[in-house]
Amino acid sequence: METEYLIAIDEFCSSHNIEISFVSSLQQSGLIEITTIEDSAFIEADQLQQLEKFVRLYYELDINLEGIETINYLLHRINSMQDEITALRNRLRIYENEF
Repeated sequence: METEYLIAIDEFCSSHNIEISFVSSLQQSGLIEITTIEDSAFIEADQLQQLEKFVRLYYELDINLEGIETINYLLHRINSMQDEITALRNRLRIYENEF
């Protein structure tokens, strides 16, 4: 894995003025994945948007970790249902065009 796609957690935390323990608790909850290279913790760049969303929920909206887990689960369910609705609409269009 190349380090150019990794973001150091300590740099992220210092730039956002948050505690490293918060990011660790997100990892323990399974909300993000942390990669450790030579005793330094990193997060993949594609998880950055998700991590920033969790930071806003926790620090700005004062939502606890359990609330963040619930919100994340429900958002995934909504996205899954929207994908299913789109697929069903596409299948329905096939039958509508036949008649």
